Amino acid sequence: MRVTIRAPRPDDAVPYAEAVRRSAEHIGRWNPVEPDVLPELLNRQGSALRTFLMFDRETGGMVGKCNVANIVMARYCNGVLGYDSYVPFEGTGRMSEGMRLVVDRCFTPIEQGGLGLHRLEINVQPDNERSVAMARRLGFRHEGFTPRMLFLQNAWRDHERFALTAEEWPTPVR
Repeated sequence: MRVTIRAPRPDDAVPYAEAVRRSAEHIGRWNPVEPDVLPELLNRQGSALRTFLMFDRETGGMVGKCNVANIVMARYCNGVLGYDSYVPFEGTGRMSEGMRLVVDRCFTPIEQGGLGLHRLEINVQPDNERSVAMARRLGFRHEGFTPRMLFLQNAWRDHERFALTAEEWPTPVR
């Protein structure tokens, strides 16, 4: 693996802001560009939200971010993945590697340091071909279409819905 993942820390605020600013054009078509949001995101970490940052092993550069949001346990054990890749690493395959690590962590039992989830979802705007390809590359199946799902860029946006369960996940990457 060319990447590592870990939870964000306060000292990531400046490199995070730089990565988001550098990637604004790349991110901004699909997601809000919020370079200064990391401190707030750190304060929101808990049972319903976990964030993972991805780093290139060779350079230490920030490859991307994945939020595991709307985590619900009990009988559901579900979370929703949202992710951004950062310039200059987009299109190099590192984000896919990082996402495999995140999915593996999500499906790993709590007793083994994971999140103990059974099901993951990814919701993607239909024209976001790279994110749709990411969901498919990770083995997520298409479950349907949700009109006007999220308010992004001053409008309600349609999304394609993808999902994956722990039983469908390949041998864990460790």
